[in-house]
Amino acid sequence: MTVSREVTTLSDPSLLEKVDKLRDLNIGQHVPLPQLVVAGDQSSGKSSLLESLTRIPFPKDQSLCTRHATQITSRRSINDRVDIRIIPGPHASEEHRKEVEGFQMHMPSGLKFREQFEEILKKANEKMGLRTDVSTGNGAVFSEDVLKIEVQGPDEDYLTIIDVPGIFRTTTQGTTKDDMVIVRDLVKKYIKDDRTVILAVLPSNVDIATQEILELAEDYDKNGERTLGVLTKPDLVLEQSAQAAVCDLVKGKKRPLTLGYFVVRNRGVSSSSKEQPELDQIFRQQPWIDLPQDRVGIPALRKQLMSLLVEITRREFPKLLQDVSNQIKDCKRELQSLGPPRQDEREQRIFLSRIAEIFQDRARAALAADYNADPVFDKDELRLITHVVNITGVFSADFQLGAHSRHFEKLEPFVSSVASDTDEVSDLEEPPRVESMIDNLRVLLEKARVNDVAPGELAELGDIIVPLPPHKIPMPREDFSAWINNVYLKSRGLDLGTFNANFVATAFAEQSRKWGDMTKIYMSRVIITLHRFIAAALRSICSEEQTRSNLWSAILESLVERYKTAMAQASVLIEVEQRKKPYTLNKQFAEALSKARGYRVTELLRPKARKDIKQYGETQYMVNLNDIANAAEGKSNVEQLQEEIHDILQAYYSLALDRYIDNIFQLAVDYCLLHGPSSPLKVFTQDWVINLEAEQLERIVGETKSSKKCRTKLAKKIADLTDALKILKT
Repeated sequence: MTVSREVTTLSDPSLLEKVDKLRDLNIGQHVPLPQLVVAGDQSSGKSSLLESLTRIPFPKDQSLCTRHATQITSRRSINDRVDIRIIPGPHASEEHRKEVEGFQMHMPSGLKFREQFEEILKKANEKMGLRTDVSTGNGAVFSEDVLKIEVQGPDEDYLTIIDVPGIFRTTTQGTTKDDMVIVRDLVKKYIKDDRTVILAVLPSNVDIATQEILELAEDYDKNGERTLGVLTKPDLVLEQSAQAAVCDLVKGKKRPLTLGYFVVRNRGVSSSSKEQPELDQIFRQQPWIDLPQDRVGIPALRKQLMSLLVEITRREFPKLLQDVSNQIKDCKRELQSLGPPRQDEREQRIFLSRIAEIFQDRARAALAADYNADPVFDKDELRLITHVVNITGVFSADFQLGAHSRHFEKLEPFVSSVASDTDEVSDLEEPPRVESMIDNLRVLLEKARVNDVAPGELAELGDIIVPLPPHKIPMPREDFSAWINNVYLKSRGLDLGTFNANFVATAFAEQSRKWGDMTKIYMSRVIITLHRFIAAALRSICSEEQTRSNLWSAILESLVERYKTAMAQASVLIEVEQRKKPYTLNKQFAEALSKARGYRVTELLRPKARKDIKQYGETQYMVNLNDIANAAEGKSNVEQLQEEIHDILQAYYSLALDRYIDNIFQLAVDYCLLHGPSSPLKVFTQDWVINLEAEQLERIVGETKSSKKCRTKLAKKIADLTDALKILKT
């Protein structure tokens, strides 16, 4: 820290006054202020140093030793005036704050003030609630309150110094180990900030290695850039080696500090009647006379302190202005996160209604995939409809590939069966790019953790959802013909060339046996996704955890009931498909059945077909009419019936599967969970808020004591910082 030697305080009183006004507002607890802090061990000569610097007769009596911070401000003015008051500590109660703020004294003469200072100090200690006698009585020994003394007069210098209680390591009568900790913490609070210059008071007649203030200063000023050593009691250093050690410190040969060391002599018990010039005669003697004259004596120290204070104030002022502005922004942001005040029913209803409005806006945007509507949709968990569509896409693909218990026979067109070796054969499998897309969807769902149900989610949804296995297609068996033959032989009756219609129902129920489990897994994944969206949306709107938890508890039962309704709707659709007699009015059933029969005739005629190449290269296949008439010869009645059962079941299954997938999505997912009037997304609405009783509102959004305290604290801080900003800008 470089400081100009020229004292320029007369050109900078306004800056110093502004900082002092901030200190009056206790802004120092929020933003570090430029300041000089006098600190040292007890009996280091700190009180005598303060008296020399300020001409205020600090008492040497142990019962009146410094037990609180004291801010001494001197200002040059035409008229003499002394103002004394107490600044409440940052953690003072409202009652104590009012009590100490009532302590104000005004004196027209500095001389009168100095004469009465000891009595004034006793009254201030009493007002702070401190013991009158340290060794006995009730009350605290130390206080966070600050005694502010502002001295104005034509002979005063521009200087502000803060004195803190002396550090002690041994308890005495009336003090405890807790008091030792309190003092250390108080000293730390004042010296930790980068804008504080530490005046470390060190008795010259004691090894400085034993002085705790240097250890504390090093903790917060490791490079010694803002610590100034003040060596007191040089008159008590009698041995030449000890005197040489002190001189080495001042000359920077030992334990150097950027701001260096000063040697001063203050009034002591035996020299209380001596004036400062007489005390400073010691520096005209050996070895002190060899020291730089700007490093010895109170006048040199006072001049340096004035320069230091002006320098750090001027240098830090722009940063201080910026810090106050930033603190105001941070406080307003934090206050905004608490939401508007909600002390009464009206405020509570408005507050909760606003949350409901935003929630519904985000729910609508999430269903419409309008992710540009709000930056919150950058979070993947809020992209609701995308997750639902992806889950549904995988569900549909899995159903198409593996929802049937056994594979049907492949009935291929004639042209593919008799094609030449150079012709490609169609295998009716899904194109590779479709399979790749489905695989990509499965990867996305794994990343979205749709199968990883958290313990909290399981506690809320355990009665609704089913265990979720990894995405795995349940592959059908290959023994369809043997199975249908076995079932037919075990259930046929006196049917002449036909079969019992109930047989198709039995076969379809077996072929669709996996539908129920696969559907419940699908519904569970959608419900979990929706449940997570609702929770995430509320988190994005309401940052206050307690309020959000109360709201969640209030709507959870309704959410669960609507999830159950959706799952029940899915169960009804499963029941309809699997328990009723197969029937359809879809004309595609007859077309598919007719096409299957044609394929079978074609298969029988394929060995007898002849290739006929016409002009222009056209190829046709010729079949004898007699061959057509005799095509079915050689098949038993049972074989023909089994083929007919297969073709009817396959044609109906294909139509039923497509119908079922659509119905599950439209009726169970889209209607019950997403867009229907009873969707879980419609639980938390403004209408719901309007219908809440006052007691319910209070339980959900009534502010907790901690929230009220935080709001009050933030409002006070914003007000103080705003006042501070005005002071700095004027």
